[in-house]
Amino acid sequence: MNAALPASPPATAEVVPRHSLFDDAQAVITGTLFVALALLLFRQAGLMTGGTAGIALVIHYASGWRFGALFFVVNLPFYWLAWRRMGRRFTLKTFAAVALLSVLSELLPRWLAIGHIEPVFAALAGGLLAGAGFLILFRHRASLGGLNVLVLWLQDRLGWRAGYTQLALDLTILLAATPWVDAQRLALSVLAAAAMNVALAVNHRADRYVAF
Repeated sequence: MNAALPASPPATAEVVPRHSLFDDAQAVITGTLFVALALLLFRQAGLMTGGTAGIALVIHYASGWRFGALFFVVNLPFYWLAWRRMGRRFTLKTFAAVALLSVLSELLPRWLAIGHIEPVFAALAGGLLAGAGFLILFRHRASLGGLNVLVLWLQDRLGWRAGYTQLALDLTILLAATPWVDAQRLALSVLAAAAMNVALAVNHRADRYVAF
């Protein structure tokens, strides 16, 4: 999802003011809420997702442990990479986003009850919601930890498009969920991952938006 988050502005471009603390705070809240809503749709429809959320869901299905706590713990090893490679500000904003998503994933089912949802709609709407949420976070130099940190670092260093890299990793995680997800829901989970990551690949580009 060519370096989408450059450390400094291009020489030929005007200097863009940094995002304020308020800008970053509302981005973390808004982007994380979008992703939390997407996860609610996925869980309601029995779908899987990729990234560290997907890893946490696989462990959740296999063990019955609470998803929010698992998601927070799974992300812990990746903070070292974030701190060393992406910087202190990125790491702190990412930590805040992960903590907020862990809380929202436990609270949203109490605040929002969904009686019925078509799985195809859940896949497409959830994928696009998650893509929009990640896009907001990425443009404010934040992420939801884990594989987001890895793919952003690969995009910065190697020019690999984060959306496509994330898609390849997500598909690997989805395949790991086959013991707990039937073929139809696995196919819809792949559709959701494609919707999310194509949205990121199309919209998260250095030639269209530069964030500091």
